[in-house]
Order: sequence, then C-alpha cells, then structure tokens
Amino acid sequence: MSSQERPLADNPLLDVTLVMPFFNPGGDALGDTVVRAAETLASSKISFEIVAVSDGSTDGSARSIDGILPEVLVTIVLPRNRGKGYALREGMSRGRGSYIGFIDADGDIAPEVLSEFVRAFTVQPDGSKPDIVYGSKRHPGLLVHYSVVRKVYSWVYQRLVNVLFDLSAADTQTGVKFVRRDVLSTLLPYMTEDRFAFDLELFVLARQAGFENFIEVPVRIEKRVSSTVSIRSVWSISRDTLGIFWRCRIRGGTSELRDSAIRARTAR
Repeated sequence: MSSQERPLADNPLLDVTLVMPFFNPGGDALGDTVVRAAETLASSKISFEIVAVSDGSTDGSARSIDGILPEVLVTIVLPRNRGKGYALREGMSRGRGSYIGFIDADGDIAPEVLSEFVRAFTVQPDGSKPDIVYGSKRHPGLLVHYSVVRKVYSWVYQRLVNVLFDLSAADTQTGVKFVRRDVLSTLLPYMTEDRFAFDLELFVLARQAGFENFIEVPVRIEKRVSSTVSIRSVWSISRDTLGIFWRCRIRGGTSELRDSAIRARTAR
C-alpha cells in the first residue's frame, strides 16, 4: 500500500505539517526556503514539521538539505518526476499536524507569510476552525512580479474556474494553502490530480463535501520577473481542469465523498 492510499491517522501529534514539494529548485534556494519557513513557524510558538518532497529532482537539491534541521525536517525522495499534485499527496498523506499545508519551495512566496496563515486558523474571532486557509495574489494593492502574458493567463484561467465551478475562493492557484486535518482526511482518498490542477481539485471536492469555510490570506509574489507560460503547460492545466469538471459536475462521481463527509461530521 502506498502512502497515498493510507488514511491519515485520526489524532494529530503536532499543530502544523508544512509540505514543500520541489523539482530542481537549486540547493541554495531550497535550503533558504526551508530555514526561513522553520524560523517563521517556530516564532509562532507552535509545534510543527516540514516535509520536503523531491519530485524526481536531478540537480542534487535533495542532498543539499541532508542534515539540516533534523528535529523538524523530513525529506521524501520520489524516484521520478510525477508532478506537483502527486508530490503533495505523497507528503500530505504522511502529515502529523492538526493543519496540513504546503508552500512552493522556490521562495517566490516569502515563507515569512506563514505566520499570517497560523494566525488565520488559530485566532478566528468566532472561535471557528477554517476548512481551508489559502493564499491569494488578487488583493488590490499587491505587487505581483509576473510577465504580462502570465497575468493575462492567470486572469483568464480564474474566470474559467468561476464559470465552471462557481467557487467562493478568489484565487485557487497561488502556491500556499492549509487544510484542517479532518477535511483533508475526507478529501485525500478522492484526489487524483498529479499536476497543477491539484489546488483546484482540492477546492472543488471540499465544496462538494460541504466544506466551504475558506479563509483568504493576501500574499505577495516576489520573483518570476522573466517567467513565461508555455503552450504545453496551458494545455495541460486546461485539460486537467476540464477533467475535474467532467468528473465532479457532469458525471457526478462524488456521491461517495459526500457520504464520507457526513460520516466524518457525525463522528466529530
């Protein structure tokens, strides 16, 4: 049985699990992001672990973090590149936190923003526990260093998502999110996306299971000045998005998920 087929244990041992998937980010960039993330989470006075998942990296970056932060860092090395979504499912399925989340390993999103996420799921005025806390680059006044082509693509894609799924989340694709443990435990067995549509699938399945308490945290994208979008990547995520629409909205293949979510709520 693979780690993705094992259900999450019922009882968390830590406050937070942070998964950091990576594919050839360069050892310096990866190590810097890991250390800054650990420092930020430690300053929040919570118990945590960081699970770094090499998605078949070939640049030696996995070796570059050997031995650092042994008390909090676990490294998983996948033998070949399977995609961000696959790496995330692999890492999240092993999480021991009450909230299990992820952040991109390349440092484009400053790890210091993690303190805002911890605050969002621990200090809600009404005492509620959000189902998903997600980063959004769509706040007025945020400076996002994307190329014009990438900005246009991002805007068009989010409009497509809104039309197909009518989600309340303003930005499904920014690479930092946290999910409450019982929510993730319900959703993970039904998640199949291996690539960048993983984030969208998470929101769509959460809503279909009746989890809609989404909290938005503004994040600033710091780099990617020369970022480009390939036709191949546009086709890939568009195909996967339509696949999610077919499975969840047309074929209606989530009735078992809804039943599982009802059982989970009854057991709480």
